[in-house]
Amino acid sequence: MPLPLRDQADVRDRWLTQRLLDLLPALMDRAGIDLWVVVGREYNEDPVLTTLLPATWLSARRRTILLFHRSDDGVTAAAVSRYPVGQFQPAWDDDGRPGTSAEESQWASVRRFVDQAAPRTIGVDVSATFAHADGLSTTEHRLLMAALGPHADRVVSAEQLVVGWLETRLPEEIAALRAMNRLVHEVIAEAFSPAVVEVGRTTALDVAWWIRQRFADLGVDPWFQPTVGLQRAGTPLVDEHGTALPGVPYDAVVQPGDLLHCDVGLSSLGLTTDTQRNAYVLRPGETRPPAGLAEALRVGNRMQDLTTAALQPGCTGDEVLAAARAGAAAAGIDGDVYSHPVGVHGHGAGPAIGMWDQQGGVPGAGEAVVHPDTVWALELCVRVPVPEWGGQLVRMGLEQGIALTAAGVEYLDGRQTELIVLPSS
Repeated sequence: MPLPLRDQADVRDRWLTQRLLDLLPALMDRAGIDLWVVVGREYNEDPVLTTLLPATWLSARRRTILLFHRSDDGVTAAAVSRYPVGQFQPAWDDDGRPGTSAEESQWASVRRFVDQAAPRTIGVDVSATFAHADGLSTTEHRLLMAALGPHADRVVSAEQLVVGWLETRLPEEIAALRAMNRLVHEVIAEAFSPAVVEVGRTTALDVAWWIRQRFADLGVDPWFQPTVGLQRAGTPLVDEHGTALPGVPYDAVVQPGDLLHCDVGLSSLGLTTDTQRNAYVLRPGETRPPAGLAEALRVGNRMQDLTTAALQPGCTGDEVLAAARAGAAAAGIDGDVYSHPVGVHGHGAGPAIGMWDQQGGVPGAGEAVVHPDTVWALELCVRVPVPEWGGQLVRMGLEQGIALTAAGVEYLDGRQTELIVLPSS
């Protein structure tokens, strides 16, 4: 069960302190940034801002400006804000000049901080590739550049730093994600059981809404609407030319012989998960799924192996994709890979390993480099003909949280290697 909210806040604040001390200095060095400026206004926050604020700050207040200065002593974290910001050093020095507005005084304080820090490079959150790193609005950018004055020519994109901050996980965060994945697996197992599914009466849409309600009852939030889909013998997903067909409607009633697939993700402790699993409804007289469906899952597991083998620090996302697809082609596997970082955001900052409609590489995001201490949603699918269904192609979609550390790839609470089995009655 998730922790009470007050305990969650304590955990998140402890993580923030540890991240600022243990992760941020090296990340700033790697990005070549001496001063990182993060600016957000209430109701228009920079996506990275919420990851830097105390847990009790659910948004920016008025204009919140955070400054991170890298020096030989580590990183000085300061806040130019009307209100105290947790552990951040207050840096709003209101000079009290008659007629000076709060806005003028706030930006003047930023300038004084920069004058004293004398950074060689000033990182700001602008990026054409990652939305997560593009949070500095036009207005705030204009005001910041004006406030920096002669320092403005030192401004560079903080894209690499933002991505590193968002994608890098502490060991304690990975442990929390392991527990969160376990909770997801438990909810899916319950959803794909007679406790929820009454064959011949329950629809796939009913199951999807049950999952969302179950998350709410457990005190965790979905970051997208859960989906449950059906595949059925005689209702192919593609025709003989490979053209997509409608398939089984989402509101169709679950019947014996159906293959069920779900896609769910929850959010807790400022972290997210993304998971897909599959189940089979036995026909009367069956004691196990058809061998062809079991083989499709086995092929999906092989595709997972090919992808994780290629997931190496120093490679780009496109290089991982190319290696996985080359291995699949050599093994005669028809499949696609579209894996992505997951952590603070469900579709997280960092290298994209394909997209479902971009199997030749992803411009920009696919060129980003893989780093250790990151967490991924290993997402892919394979298409396999099933003899018991007259050779009909079945799409086996799989998605599982994995962590990449110095020890290699770890599945967070395992992966699906057997179909979940539902009795027909």
